[in-house]
Amino acid sequence: MFKKRTLPQLLADFKNDEQFMKNVSYWHVIEEKEAITAPFPKNVDEKIVQALKKRGISSLYTHQAEAFSLATAKRSFVAVTPTASGKTLCYNLPVLQQILEDEHSRALYIFPTKALAQDQNSELNEIIAELGLPVKCYTYDGDTAPNIRQTVRKAGHVVITNPDMLHTAILPHHTKWVGFFENLKFIVIDELHTYRGVFGSHVANVIRRLKRIANYYGSKPVFICTSATIANPVQLAKELTGEDVFLIDKNGAPQGKKHFIFYNPPVVNEPLQIRKSAAKEAIRLADLFLKEKVQTIVFAKSRV
Repeated sequence: MFKKRTLPQLLADFKNDEQFMKNVSYWHVIEEKEAITAPFPKNVDEKIVQALKKRGISSLYTHQAEAFSLATAKRSFVAVTPTASGKTLCYNLPVLQQILEDEHSRALYIFPTKALAQDQNSELNEIIAELGLPVKCYTYDGDTAPNIRQTVRKAGHVVITNPDMLHTAILPHHTKWVGFFENLKFIVIDELHTYRGVFGSHVANVIRRLKRIANYYGSKPVFICTSATIANPVQLAKELTGEDVFLIDKNGAPQGKKHFIFYNPPVVNEPLQIRKSAAKEAIRLADLFLKEKVQTIVFAKSRV
């Protein structure tokens, strides 16, 4: 039976392939990095600790521990760490802790898309199921049935929404959300880097309106922002929320070895220096990876 090559074996074969290497203009390797962890803070409820341990989380990454410390000290912050580094726990942990300390506490999660909101709702509800406590988490968007919207307003400890829904369906009807706004402790803004340009300026105005309404009902929520790596996260978070924010950018999560390979399609017409189609070369290389059962993702300009 033909044995599939692993990714390291494929890369080694590439390096020994003169035809392939002739088209490589740059090959850079970033070595793997071990996780930097911290024990659960002493003030984390034991029920939460046990629920996380059931999910295989026996300690926190350092950036998660720092986020919990700032959030419980009522300080707004922006966490900027790579994809899959556990940013979700940076806000779920302090939010759940606050709800367990005071069952009347409320939190508002803002995501740029409904799909992201649904994903986060599923993940948070899985942790809540492990807790075995009556913590209610709901999405509130255009797909939310009218007959359960009142339940969300009255009973939702965590309400997950998007900027459009916040602007058109929640803030104009704040009198129906009195109990929610009176007890609003945290506002989570995920994917901060998406709120730039004209869209960002619109959302910044919606956030100002949200803060005014929260203050009117006597609450001063803490802002927790998370973002992909960008050059100016503190400036962006400050302009979007109007709050002074702390920066968390020291990633404690482990990182695997990465190879960055700049591949130039081969020349097919030497006199005119015409190269082979980049799309066709991408298909050829992706086909090679897929035949070897290596997980592969290809980016294109159009889904078509």
